[in-house]
Amino acid sequence: MNKQQEVHSLVVGGVDTHKVIHVAAVVDEHDRVLGSKTFATTTHGYKSLLTWMRSFGELERVGMECTGTYGAGLLRYLQRCHVETLEVTSPDKTARRKRGKDDVIDAENAAHAAFAGIRTVTPKTRDGMTESLRVLKVCRKTAVAARRVALQIIQTQIVSAPEALRDQLRSMTRMKLIRTVAAWRPDLTGYRDVTMAYRIALKSLARRFIELHDEVAELDVMIKAIVDDLAPDLISRRSIGYESASQLLITAGHNSERLRSEASFAALCGVSPVPASSGQTRRYRLNRGGDRAANSALHIIAIGRIHYDPVTQAYVKKRTEQGLTKLEIIRCLKRYIAREVYHIIRAGNRAINQVQIGT
Repeated sequence: MNKQQEVHSLVVGGVDTHKVIHVAAVVDEHDRVLGSKTFATTTHGYKSLLTWMRSFGELERVGMECTGTYGAGLLRYLQRCHVETLEVTSPDKTARRKRGKDDVIDAENAAHAAFAGIRTVTPKTRDGMTESLRVLKVCRKTAVAARRVALQIIQTQIVSAPEALRDQLRSMTRMKLIRTVAAWRPDLTGYRDVTMAYRIALKSLARRFIELHDEVAELDVMIKAIVDDLAPDLISRRSIGYESASQLLITAGHNSERLRSEASFAALCGVSPVPASSGQTRRYRLNRGGDRAANSALHIIAIGRIHYDPVTQAYVKKRTEQGLTKLEIIRCLKRYIAREVYHIIRAGNRAINQVQIGT
């Protein structure tokens, strides 16, 4: 058996993920590259990729990029095969400039990172109700955006419409305007006339708005039901609504046990304190990293409690007397809320897992 055919006892894989193909690489127990190969992003391709990696020896773990997008399918397959999988973040820009970039190099970098345990995190699983919640929330977000665009176009068209239409519609409230325009019965054969063309266009936009409005309402019912199943205690807390709760559940993921402490969840949400001291001044600033959607959800909760929660109002007064600015107080509040949310989500996940095991 020559050196190229030698089978090593322990190997680590790396994958650079793409839409159509995945590029895989394998390193041995001394972090030496054993080979690289391209595979299709199909079930057969995933099976071939895993078989190829295991042909070099015992596969300890696999590091891969973009586990939430291009690598989601491969991640599910590897987890079903009980292969430890780590998500690898982008390499340092200085190192990338020195070595260059292509798919094979990226796959090898992923394998090196997984071997050394650097630039790696445990990825969120892409199954369970949390993934269902994420998909529905993405759908709702796009529907809300499209509904807003439809309304903006209606209002813009009214501004430039012929006087007879403009005078009739300009003073109506939003929903009255939508219902009135949607109820029109324009002559579709008269589209060459400017007034009739406006009527046809406005009716089409109004019907689109109503359809999107109904779609958002249906999605809200589904999202609320999932949030109630996953973390009913979260909704019972002051100033935490379904929108904020759903986003925080998505950020934590179905396998929230991958977050080792409430401090790691705070860092994930971008609310961990960042030192900004200089000389004799000791202070912390807002964290500009992390999941900005989760950060926004915590911010909304903090503002709600500042306005309506007596305990929070007393805390704000106390910290203001100590010399903290409003932004610094909000930063502290978001950190405390992140701790509260983390323990509620973890308790909810443990309860769900115990029910699943018992059944």
